[in-house]
Formats: sequence, C-alpha cells, structure tokens
Amino acid sequence: MQSNQKVTTSINMNALHQQLIDAVDIGIHVIDQNGDTVIYNKKMMEIESMGSDDVLDKNLLDVFKFSDNQSSTLVEAMTTGKTTKNAKQTYFNNKGKEITTINNSFPIIENGEITGAVEIAKDVTQLEHVIKENVLNKQNSNFTFDKIIGSSTPVQVVIDEAKRATRTSSSVMIAGETGTGKELFAQSIHNGSKRSSAPFISQNCAAIPDNLMESLLFGTKKGAFTGAVDRSGLFEQADGGTLLLDEINSLDPALQAKLLRVIQEKSIRRIGDIKDKKVNVRIITTINEDPVDAIADGQLRKDLFYRLSVVSLFVPPLRERKEDIDILTQHFIDKYNAIFEMDIKGINSQVKKLLRQHDWPGNVRELEHTIEAAMNLILDEDTITVNSLPAKLRKKYQQESDMAVQDLLNLNGSTSENQSLKDKMTAAEKLYIQQALAEHNHNVSHTAKILGISRQSLQYRMRKFGV
Repeated sequence: MQSNQKVTTSINMNALHQQLIDAVDIGIHVIDQNGDTVIYNKKMMEIESMGSDDVLDKNLLDVFKFSDNQSSTLVEAMTTGKTTKNAKQTYFNNKGKEITTINNSFPIIENGEITGAVEIAKDVTQLEHVIKENVLNKQNSNFTFDKIIGSSTPVQVVIDEAKRATRTSSSVMIAGETGTGKELFAQSIHNGSKRSSAPFISQNCAAIPDNLMESLLFGTKKGAFTGAVDRSGLFEQADGGTLLLDEINSLDPALQAKLLRVIQEKSIRRIGDIKDKKVNVRIITTINEDPVDAIADGQLRKDLFYRLSVVSLFVPPLRERKEDIDILTQHFIDKYNAIFEMDIKGINSQVKKLLRQHDWPGNVRELEHTIEAAMNLILDEDTITVNSLPAKLRKKYQQESDMAVQDLLNLNGSTSENQSLKDKMTAAEKLYIQQALAEHNHNVSHTAKILGISRQSLQYRMRKFGV
C-alpha cells in the first residue's frame, strides 16, 4: 500500500510539473545531450507556431533553421556549457516562418557533466516586425499634396486646410472613413513642413496588443522585465519629426492617459527607467469615425481629444466626391498597367455609369481594389467592361439591367393598351443587344458569342433595329 501511494504521489507531481510549465507565460524549451527536445511548453508552441508533435523527441537542428551568421543559443549551451542572458535570436520554424525571441539559455549539469540545456524565451516577433515596418515608413513617406488625386470641391477644401497646417507644429487630427486616404494627408503635412528632413513614423494603434504598445511607444530599459533590452520607442525614433498614430480611438484608455502626459510634458520615460527624456515630436492622429461618437462611446478621452485636435481635418468619403471617380479610375489603371505590364486604355460607358452609381463603402481603397481585380480578370480587351468587374458589381449591374427591361415592358405597372406584346419584346431585345454591344466595345464577334447567336444573326438584328 505504501509503495502504491508513493507511485501515485510521483505521478501527480509529474502532472503538476507539466501544468506549471504550461501555465507560465514564457516559452520553455529543454533538450537532452543529443540535442533532442524533451520539454516544450504551450507558450513556446505559440511563439514558434508549432505543435508538440513537430518538436518533441526530434533533434532541434533538424526542426529549426538558423542563418549563417547565427547559431542556436540552446545548442551552444548544451555543447559548450555557455550561459547566455537576454540574447536576441532570429530563426525559422519548419514552415519557414521567421521568429524572433529574447533568450536566456543555460546548460543542465549533473555530476559535473552536461546532460542537456534549457532555454527560456520571450516572444518579440511582432515587435520586431513593427520596428522593421517603421524603418520602411521612414524611407517611404513620400506623399506630397500634389500626389493627392481629386479636383472636386470637398477634397480641395481639405487639401487647402492641410497645407495651412504645415506652417506650425500643432497636433492634427484627421477624421475620415476607412479607405479615404487619411495617411496620405498626414504624410503630405509632414513633407510640406519644416520637419520634412526628420523622421516620419506611422503606427496603427489597432494592430498591436496593449501589452506591447506601451513599450513600442515609449521604449524599454534593460532589466525592466525578463528579456527587456535598451530600446528606443517610437517617440524617440520620431524625435524632431512627426509621429502618426493611426486609429487613435483603438488605443487603451490607460495608454491614452500616458500619451496625454507626454504631450503636456514633452518628455517620455522608458519602461523600467527612472529618468525622463525630452522629445520634440509633432503628433498627427487619425480616427475612422466621428470623434464626438468616439468620446461618447468611451473610446477616446475628451481631454486627449482637445490636445490632439488643435487642427481638425475631415476627409470626405468617395460618395461625396463622385466627380473624382473618373480621374481616380484612370490613375489606378495607369498604376497597374505599369505593375502588370499591360496596356489597358480605360473603361467603357457602362462601367463608368456603374462606378458613379456605386456608394463605395470602402472609399478610394475599394475603387483601387476594384480596378486591380478587373485588370486581373480581363482577357484580350484593351478596355475594362462590366464582365471584367468583381462579381459583386457585375451582379449589381445585372440587377439594374433586368429592372430596366422590366420597366420597358411595364411589368411593374399597368399594361399599355396601345402596345402589343410583340412590340414590347422587340423593344426589350433591342435594348439588350445595345447593352451587350456596349459592354464589349461593339466587338460583334465577341458579343455574338456571349449572346449565344451567330455573328450573321447579330448583324441582322443590328440592321433591323438600327443599332
């Protein structure tokens, strides 16, 4: 009985150890003296996007790939006995995904011999990607006011107001629906100001978890937490220039309070540090809804709003500037002609009418994606037709065409006493042929094929109807 009780206790302790290893919010990876994985906890699986079956009982170097100038700190600890602390390491899992961690690696020594090694890892993959994106943002903040496309009064009014904002360093809040081009205005303000030679850094507040956002904004001091290294935040990186905080209403309220302090004091304090550092940064923010609604919903602090909206710009949605659709459409055709090495001339009259009628809930971005999609679907034509448009718009056009035919046949109203069924069918046939020809640039052969009749039959009807 006593022996059985000891075995039961041992089993329970093993289960407890496993639960503890899986419960900690840090990656744990243990290998034996052969380099085979013997412990691999749940957090490590999350960090490396792998399952236990992919790693356990397999040699570490058969599973993970390291660049030529970097080796595994875990393998190094097992082979040489070296202890490594707070080392950043970038490597690839078995699917080729890049992973970046801050590691503490040390050997397991029993009776004076190395029997394995342990690695404790903190995931900074997402943070590294954001930092790389910010470097690209510094290099690619090339938009200026002359690159903002639109001659309509609503957009020209916003451009004029934004140009005036280039003269100062006051905070600017740009409101507008998703896809209206708010960042283009932010870049143009920066590039038109005295700060144009200094960094322009953009960060989407909705894209980063709250626990990473604070260290990303304000930076970290080595030793502040496990794996923390001396790293400048976005405010320091943007010093002397402009920091764009996109979707500011997605920022955690606690961070909004800290941001308010930064604006008031013009200084930041890295996480884990005891000293403040002065920063000279112009803050531009964007918001994808009415700021009044965001304040009422508790998404935006009222006191922060007043600090951020010294200059307020409202970018109009595309449905309020439809006269710009033609020039925007041609711009995107030219853009994707260059990318796809095509030679599309433009759009036909049916497409032009349809683009004008659409409400564009996704705004300019949706229009660009529509043109890009159409140029992927187009075959031998040199003009975009309804058949080349994405299915959603094609379906809308077909429904409107069917309604037009119904109206012509008086199917929704009383039947005219002066018009026979034959006359109505003839009128409907003429309208349908006219629309089909227009959709296909009056290419008779192609239109006949689409209609399912011979070329000669279509030509006969064209003569008959005077088309």
